[in-house]
Parts: sequence; structure tokens; C-alpha cells
Amino acid sequence: MHIKGWRDMDTSSTLVLGTVFFSLCTFQLLFHFISYWFSAKVSLGYNRLHFEKKVEWNSRVVSTCHSLVVGVLGLYVFLLDEATIADPLWGDSTLAKVNVAITSGYLISDLVIIVLYWKVIGDKYFVIHHCTSLFAFFLVLRDGVLQYVANFRLLAELSSPCVNQRWFLETLKYPKFSKANVVNGILMTVVFFIVRIAPIPPFYSFLYSTVETEAYARLGLLIQRSWVSTCFILDVMNVMWMVKITKGCLKVLSLIRQEKANDRVQNGKLD
Repeated sequence: MHIKGWRDMDTSSTLVLGTVFFSLCTFQLLFHFISYWFSAKVSLGYNRLHFEKKVEWNSRVVSTCHSLVVGVLGLYVFLLDEATIADPLWGDSTLAKVNVAITSGYLISDLVIIVLYWKVIGDKYFVIHHCTSLFAFFLVLRDGVLQYVANFRLLAELSSPCVNQRWFLETLKYPKFSKANVVNGILMTVVFFIVRIAPIPPFYSFLYSTVETEAYARLGLLIQRSWVSTCFILDVMNVMWMVKITKGCLKVLSLIRQEKANDRVQNGKLD
């Protein structure tokens, strides 16, 4: 059984490695320099933040930029990339590989930032998430397999802008019941469910449907087990985050209803 490796893909591997390196450098530049300048221009509140808050702010700016890029490209691959749609396990697409490479560069960059500023933004769950994802993406890029599947999983990044926006609003002291906070909170919950939770049943149904196929057998034991284990770990974390987000959203909506009820009672008494 022959698995396509780096030596079989001279031109492709150069593009992939170059993209990973370029992505890593770009996101480091964005974190250390561009975000400081841009954020100070667009938000007066940014300049009043303490150093620790500015570190997390810049980290979330980078996260938002990354998620928008790979989320949109992943959506294109998912809907329109003929090569990988025709063969989700072995289909080869330059765009699909480039998108995975962009994410790999971002994950390495973010791990560096987390380690450098561990006391400020250190989070063991993010380290687990990043390392698990990097391992899976390494196999995709090394062996040229599961490119469609990897890009399908990257659709989850489309929820990150709303998650980050919630943090920005809280940091800028927007009232919890402000329109911006409420709308973003509801949108965050809905989008998170659509791109991270709703795809779980069809994804594992698809995985199961491939198990007895020749294409699946050619993947080899390492990739077969890695495919299942990495996705399972990430989905357990997604479910945990979904529970926290849902509880927070329901709590806010409940408090809003309670506040409106109290207002009606007070208005009734005044009348």
C-alpha cells in the first residue's frame, strides 16, 4: 500500500510549507504590531485597557481574522470544490490544502502566543484543541488525504467572530442587556450550534458509511484511528462549550423577561 508523502509532492509540499510559514509570520505580525495600531484607531476604549487585556484583545483580533479567512475558504471547498466533493477521502485540491496550511500556521502562532503570555491567556483546553488539530492537519498535509473532511471541520471557525465579539463588548463595558450584547449573544448561540453541533450526527454517519470501503482501507490504521479520535476530542469540547454558551444565553434572556415583567408591574402600579 502506497501513501503519498512529502517526497511525492515536491511542488505541492513547497506551496504547503510556504503557506504554513507565511501564515505563522502574518499572524505573529498581526498580533504584535497591526492589532495594536488598528485597535487604537477604531476603539477609544482599547487605549484605556491594561496590558493583560490588550494581550487578549490582540489575540482575539487574530482569531477573528483567521476564522473569517479559513471559514469562507472552507465554505467554498465544501460547496464548490469538485475534486474533493467527488472523493471526500482522497480528492486532491490546491485550495483545500492551502486552507489547511493557513490554519496550521495560525495554530502554531497561537500556541507560541499562549506560551509567551501563559499567565494572561493560558488555557489548557485551547492547548489540547490546538495540538489535536495540528496533529490531524499534519496528517492531511503530509499524506494528501481527507482534504474535504478537514475543510468541512474548518467551517466550525465561522462561530469564532461572534464568540470574540462577545468578549470585546464585555471588555468595553457594554451593558449586559444592551442591544449589541443581546443580539450578538443570540447570534453566537445559533451560529455555534449550526457550525459545530448540528454537523456532528451527519459527520459521524458519513464516517461510518466509509468504513467498509476500499478508499477507507487505503488510509491505513494510523489515519483511520487519528480521524476518529481527533474529531471525537474536538466534538466533546464543542459540546462542552455549547452547554456553557447556551446556559449563558438562556440566563440573559430569562433576566430580560424578568426585567420586562417587573417594568409592567411597576407601570401598572403607577397607573
